[in-house]
Amino acid sequence: MTSTRMPEEFFDLVSHHLPPESAVNPNGGRPPIPHRTVLKVIWYILVSGCRWEDVPLEMGCSGRTAHRRLRLWEQLGVWNHLHADLLRLLRQAGCLDPNVAVIDSVYIRAFGGGEKTGPSPVDRRKKGTKYTLMVDRHGAPLGIRIAGANVSEHRQLLPLVMDFPRVAGKAGRPKEHPEDIYADRGFDSDPARWILAWLGINPHIPRRGTPKSIGLGKVRWVVERTISWLKGLRRLRVRYDRLAEIQEAWTTLAVSVICFRMLHDDLPAAA
Repeated sequence: MTSTRMPEEFFDLVSHHLPPESAVNPNGGRPPIPHRTVLKVIWYILVSGCRWEDVPLEMGCSGRTAHRRLRLWEQLGVWNHLHADLLRLLRQAGCLDPNVAVIDSVYIRAFGGGEKTGPSPVDRRKKGTKYTLMVDRHGAPLGIRIAGANVSEHRQLLPLVMDFPRVAGKAGRPKEHPEDIYADRGFDSDPARWILAWLGINPHIPRRGTPKSIGLGKVRWVVERTISWLKGLRRLRVRYDRLAEIQEAWTTLAVSVICFRMLHDDLPAAA
């Protein structure tokens, strides 16, 4: 289980991408809250699932301030830059293989609805959001997308592939696409297969109506494990935020935290 206390090493990675601290107003007034304090609260909410209004006073920052900074930093691309940095560090450490991508999705409830939610086909049509996650063969999260619970999985496949990160960290030109993609039959789509083949990607996706493949499970288990790590961050188990921008900030931050923990051997990489 991830600790609710943010590691200092994590702040060191994030700080390179944060805007300059606000200057103290010479005319007086409330001093600005340091980025470090705000990020500690954001980490705490992500891990504990705490509501914005229930942030402990002793943390030195209100939930409203944390919400505002989380959104601002999403708009500035802080979380995407952080994720790219961590993928580069994982590759330098030999813990990331961009040649293979494994994809799966998971549904969560969305209390109160909001942007990018929809009626769930598996939960009595209650509002929900679907996370579609792409990992490498070690389980390192390469990308994540959110959509309404009623959006077909195969519609998320190509956008996720086109967002494939150009991971540096090794000599040579970063790969633009993986060589192989593994996914379950929910992602089966002839147009998607054709486009993947045109991109030079081998799709390992069972066709609908065919017998279950035991061999595929030997590869796909890594994405299922990463999804369990994702849901271990309690803010990702249920959706409370109506704005898609905030939920996208949470998901990108969450996959960054997973990469950080893999880099520091807090989570095991698949062999």
